[in-house]
Amino acid sequence: MTTKTSSRKFSSLAVASAAELVFGRAPQPVTCGHGLAVGAGEVYPEINFTLPTMLLEESTWPAVLEQYREIGEMIVRASRRLHLPGLMVEFELLPQMTEHPAWGAEITRLLSDFLSEAHERFGLRSALRVTPTDLRDLSRPPVLRSGEAWECMRASLASCAAAGAHVLSIESIGGKEVHDEAMMYGDLAGVIFALGVLAPRDMAFLWQEITTVCDGYGLIAGGDSACGFANTAMQLAGQGMLPEVFAAVIRAASAVRSLVAFEYGARGPSKDCAYEGPVLKAITGAPIAMEGKSACCAHFSPVGNVAAAMCDLWSNESVQNIRLLSGNAPEAFLELLAYDCRLCNQALASGQELVYRTLLEQSDIALSPQALVLSAESTWQIAAAIVQAPAAYQRTVAAARAASDLIRAAVRARRLNLSAAEATWLDRIAHALDALPEREDSLIGVMMDKYGHLLHRASYAL
Repeated sequence: MTTKTSSRKFSSLAVASAAELVFGRAPQPVTCGHGLAVGAGEVYPEINFTLPTMLLEESTWPAVLEQYREIGEMIVRASRRLHLPGLMVEFELLPQMTEHPAWGAEITRLLSDFLSEAHERFGLRSALRVTPTDLRDLSRPPVLRSGEAWECMRASLASCAAAGAHVLSIESIGGKEVHDEAMMYGDLAGVIFALGVLAPRDMAFLWQEITTVCDGYGLIAGGDSACGFANTAMQLAGQGMLPEVFAAVIRAASAVRSLVAFEYGARGPSKDCAYEGPVLKAITGAPIAMEGKSACCAHFSPVGNVAAAMCDLWSNESVQNIRLLSGNAPEAFLELLAYDCRLCNQALASGQELVYRTLLEQSDIALSPQALVLSAESTWQIAAAIVQAPAAYQRTVAAARAASDLIRAAVRARRLNLSAAEATWLDRIAHALDALPEREDSLIGVMMDKYGHLLHRASYAL
């Protein structure tokens, strides 16, 4: 495979102020699939689903296909019943489906055919996002640039592209082997090393490959997600295992590694589980997918409403194909998403989008620092701090510092209450940021002594 070598440097924002950040409108809309224009003035549902508890192996493959066939039928049925103006469908491959590229491709073709049928029968504007699994952390330390897992991923991306995907995305894991340990020990320097040094190097390597596949098949390169980093922190904070302020700072810092996908040709819509999406939208102008209250089938969060404030696609994250009183869960959650999107679109049509955006934000941001950093004003300030810094490491530090300062300012203004323990952690974060060296190479030497045993230098060209 011939990969791209050039990249784009984002040194300014795509929006002039926070007032321009709103749901349904993006400075750089993306049209994909069957005429689905994302970010062009409407918010659309993005439905995501997975199997019920069952074995996934050769002997059960016919039953697996039947599950996805049932899901495809219900998506078409519900789309017509709900009068959907448009729809994004996301197929997230399970690990076995990436390990066997033909399996992922077969389901991709099946779902793509259902969307083609709906477009022909009743004009549904739609697109299919396909997200293979990043298998490269199956070995420890992870080998990221070679080996069987990497070759399976490459084959899966190409197979799904050939089978009818319209958008390719991934949730990549480069740097996670260090981030997990640093996060659990509350080591901000280690977190910055993972997010600002290791992850951007892997993202550059990986997204050159992904955009090459997309260009070869005429697809849209969607985007990446810091799910394995910032969403892990959010869930641990929700369980009381990590300070909320630490999770909020990680969230902001994670935007820099996700931005690298756009530097190497991604166009959006970004991934739904990439809660860093609003920062990416402010910098790149690309449309974004987000998830919140309607993703409670997959995980809980303190950002159920504010997450919708700037979305262009509104997702349920993922739901098993199980039976509920009303019907099967994917159809039920598509209905939830549809009604959420109707309200956003009515606000846009009536010129009340900023009023509704404010209500979405204000209902959450006084209750959690993680919600606070996702407001339009916070997003704009974090994005501005990122583009003013010269390179990934400095940008990651700048994003973390901006989030820390925003939380501190909200506490001083009594717009956010923190417990004594959280306030102590906020001070600790500020001191740790001040102690970071200006140069990346100074941090690398210290961090390799501490975390070098967890990673392969060759995976990051160190």
